[in-house]
Amino acid sequence: MRADRKTYIPLKIVIAGGFGVGKTTMVQALSEIPPLVTEEALTTASVGLDDVSAVPGKTTTTVAMDFGRISMDDLVLYLFGTPGQDRFWFMWDELARGAVGAVVLVDLRRVDDCFPAIDYFESRALPFVVAVNRFPGADAFPDDEVRDALALRADTPIVRVDARSSTSCTTALIALVEHALARSGGDSRASTGTFATPLS
Repeated sequence: MRADRKTYIPLKIVIAGGFGVGKTTMVQALSEIPPLVTEEALTTASVGLDDVSAVPGKTTTTVAMDFGRISMDDLVLYLFGTPGQDRFWFMWDELARGAVGAVVLVDLRRVDDCFPAIDYFESRALPFVVAVNRFPGADAFPDDEVRDALALRADTPIVRVDARSSTSCTTALIALVEHALARSGGDSRASTGTFATPLS
């Protein structure tokens, strides 16, 4: 006789943001399975294209996507990290298809780098939260100044995270799920697209 198994609702979440903001680090910190990463070494071909001045220790970059999974209560969250450079933006449509929402990671030292991601999700009416990664100096700017600088809607959540900490990053995922539920009227399946079938 088959034992009862818990039923999970799968949700797809996109982790987006500019180059070197911590997307791969966040997926790695959160994933309960060995994450799939598609990092390649930075070479001289990227000189003049990829600004590493704010992250001088960075030697690799995502060229396709990162993938991880995390279980929370009755949810299974599938995490898809996007590449940050504009030459890889053609992949974003595929990564975002069927997503319940997105986390936009922000480095306040390089705020201009996050605008493409914010514009992308706003133009597609996809719920997102802004996660300010705790790079040096990030805490000097309160949330209201961040909201004004990024021209965010009043209902867009802002959270503070350390992309290296699973506990910290989990707060961003919880904020996103709550925000997406509020946008959909409380139905956890209303905005999940192809990820609406429960897993058992």
